[in-house]
Amino acid sequence: MKNYNLLIVDDEQGQREILSGYLKKKGYTVYTASSGTEGIQSVKNYPIDIIISDFKMPDKTGIEVLEAVKSINPEISFVMVTAFGTIENAVKAMRLGAYDYLAKPIDLDELDILLERIIEHKNLKSENQYLKQQLEERFKISSIISQSPRMEEAVNLAARVAESKATVLITGENGTGKEVLAKAIHFISPRKNNPFIAVNIPALSENLMESEIFGHERGAFTGADKMKKGRFELANKGTIFLDEIGDVPLPMQVKLLRVLQEQQIERVGGTETIPIDVRIIAATNQDLEKKIKEGTFREDLFYRLNIVAIKIPPLRERKEDILPLIEFFLLKYANENKKETFTISKEAVDQLMKYSYPGNVRELENSIERAVVLARGNTLTQNDLPMSIKGFIREEVSELTEGNLVEKVEALERKLILNALTKSNGNQTQAGKLLGLTERNLRYKLQKYGIKN
Repeated sequence: MKNYNLLIVDDEQGQREILSGYLKKKGYTVYTASSGTEGIQSVKNYPIDIIISDFKMPDKTGIEVLEAVKSINPEISFVMVTAFGTIENAVKAMRLGAYDYLAKPIDLDELDILLERIIEHKNLKSENQYLKQQLEERFKISSIISQSPRMEEAVNLAARVAESKATVLITGENGTGKEVLAKAIHFISPRKNNPFIAVNIPALSENLMESEIFGHERGAFTGADKMKKGRFELANKGTIFLDEIGDVPLPMQVKLLRVLQEQQIERVGGTETIPIDVRIIAATNQDLEKKIKEGTFREDLFYRLNIVAIKIPPLRERKEDILPLIEFFLLKYANENKKETFTISKEAVDQLMKYSYPGNVRELENSIERAVVLARGNTLTQNDLPMSIKGFIREEVSELTEGNLVEKVEALERKLILNALTKSNGNQTQAGKLLGLTERNLRYKLQKYGIKN
């Protein structure tokens, strides 16, 4: 019996039924979804190991499903199914993290071989091997680009705390680089040869959060047909990064507090107490002290997390870092796209320096990558920049010299988002591309400004 959960995402009912019936006979637990949106929701609701997804669907492409899945759980193996003659779609999918692809019509023998290869890969991939892949990134404090005094202060504090076991709370807006700093702390710490496990709290559905974080025993709930270690157990002797800790529901906060106090866990449906040795780094873009007053965050958990607090300033408050970041991302994406001797015009640099970056470093990186890909020659010009940056013209900048700066920037940001939504006929994915924002970041902005779409 193969104890693996497969998800088939395909809008064609016949294809779903054929694959589902065949794979169930092979011993797999099979879930199905008739659309990309339903498939993404299934990943949030069920412990999926492998996804087989069609590329062309009415609501979302396979690429969009892949990107969403990787943001929820990058350990899920993804197989893209594409029509003959559109192999470029498969190549793009593999570049974005798909394990492999299959051409239509699916050869069942080929499918068997591919699934066995994926399973073998998963079985061989021990926790130490997972760590080694992470270590290839070689995060070091020295690799964090910072020239501004405020960022240097944050980096220096991170370097000092790395040698200790102290819990760290990193605060800052979305896109400022909280996870990058957390990885840097881990990889210069005594725990660097052990796992770094990141948990994106908002991506976990509340009913599966406890299972994902603490693990579960076989039979603990419907679909739990095998024992599964949780993120804390996988991070033993290493570091766990709890991203957006402010989104943890109150009942789960109590259980996290207990782990911090006792350094032990219990899997869902289990009775055995499992000791762990894990360094916790948490991050949030929210005001936790305000949430404490509102009764939505426990004060005792806050003080347990806030042993060492590091605040990362937004990019608009550390303009000194913009130019070196531009140069870094320009070199990175020029190399990736095989554009040798790639340069950037003075006008483009000027425009990039003046922009306020509501999406922070992540928005700058996305903007540079997009511009490098779209540039016709070997020089990035002002015309290659996203509309959100090109629209940030001199007259709009001059308006910010009077009145409250934050209010003016937020008003302009709201205006740009509304313009992008209008141009994209309300399509959030297209609007995000126009603005140089991820879909998740755009959703956060829509909620922040009360924009209903």
